[in-house]
Amino acid sequence: MKFRVEVIRINDDGAEQRCDVMELERHELAMETLGLSLMDGKTILHGVQDFVASQQMVEDLKARRICLSCGQRYHSKATGTHTLKTVFGPVCVPNPRWERCSCQTSGAKTFRPAAWLHGRTSPELLYLETKWGSLIPFERVAELLKEVLPVGESTNHETVREHLQAIAARIETELGEERPANDFECQEELAEQPLPDGPMTVGIDGGYVRAAHKQGCFEVIAGRSVVAFRRAEEDPVPPPKCFGFVQTFDPKPRRRLWELMKSQGMQENQQVVFMSDGGEDVRRVQQYLHPNSEHVIDWFHITMRLTVLQQQTKSLQAERAPDGAAVSKQVESVKHLLWPGNVEEALDRVRNLRMDLDLIRKHSAPAEKLAGGVAEFGTYIGNNRESIPNFGERYRQGETISTAFVESTINQVVSRRFVKKMQMHWTLRGAHLLLQTRTKVLNNELEELFRRWYPLFRVQARAA
Repeated sequence: MKFRVEVIRINDDGAEQRCDVMELERHELAMETLGLSLMDGKTILHGVQDFVASQQMVEDLKARRICLSCGQRYHSKATGTHTLKTVFGPVCVPNPRWERCSCQTSGAKTFRPAAWLHGRTSPELLYLETKWGSLIPFERVAELLKEVLPVGESTNHETVREHLQAIAARIETELGEERPANDFECQEELAEQPLPDGPMTVGIDGGYVRAAHKQGCFEVIAGRSVVAFRRAEEDPVPPPKCFGFVQTFDPKPRRRLWELMKSQGMQENQQVVFMSDGGEDVRRVQQYLHPNSEHVIDWFHITMRLTVLQQQTKSLQAERAPDGAAVSKQVESVKHLLWPGNVEEALDRVRNLRMDLDLIRKHSAPAEKLAGGVAEFGTYIGNNRESIPNFGERYRQGETISTAFVESTINQVVSRRFVKKMQMHWTLRGAHLLLQTRTKVLNNELEELFRRWYPLFRVQARAA
């Protein structure tokens, strides 16, 4: 049997214009011949796209051919075409140049009527390249596009990367200038504002990415912002949002985080709590991002370090049972002192523990190793003493005490695309721009961003 696929244009007066898109023939019926193949579908879509796009352009040029001021026809200066890459294949549409009407005495002598036709890639294709390129390697995106859609053969990983970075650069341009460190309202102005929603908890952490040209690694800062509750019960709590940037490249991280929290409804007088692992680099970043915020070191990283110390005491107990048991008991007591926030007493306990280990470290390798770990832990707690709250009280009040959700954010934002199983090396700029589009995708904001740039983009989805 034979089939013919055609597309019909129906004019306003009811007249029809037909175009044959494809003819196909089927003989023996089998699982692999039932219906249309992927190649058949791609051919049909490309044929329909080419006809529809050309007819749209012809109709648009026809409507613009008459001067709105005097009613005269514009004279042609030169013919021309414009090739546009779309999700259903490249289309070549007319794009002529016309002479200025004699009734117009100023401006350019010639012009192109399709002034809206700029760029070589449709927004729909740009959106798919940006979204998919933010989630999987660029080369895989190019392969996937060519596998399932009738895109041009010229589509490759470099094209996808360039388009994604162009979108990210546009996002960066719209971000605005960096906020000054003192750009916060005074106490009198804050008091006049309405009661804010629940506190915002911003978990922040760092990860490392391989640098290009064998330059080692560089640090990427990522995190997640969570709103505890809305003051009005009928208002839905905004979903958590993640962010990321390359610390040594980003010139406006404070503005970036500010806009993120503003999109979640943050007020100037709202409580903001930063939680981190207490690392020096991350600690400096969070103090820079929001000077008036509260900074809390998370309980998970404290207990993780204490667990390592407890593991080291087992070797000491195997060699010196009484000394090892006493040290293990003191390490456990440090944990019990830090839980209610008794930092100074915990530091005194750590100093006493170091003195006890100094007496035996020269004669015991496990004691030597444990003494180094205890000294490092004491420095860690001392550097973060101002950020250690009463964890017990926070826990009883239902407040966050751990950045476990940030660990998953680092894995989601950074590791899955930049590190794990990806033997890729990145420039500072390339990693930073990819982080911007990736967080837009993870926050479900990319489609709305394209709708703002292109008002008619996916209007059917918006109506639904």
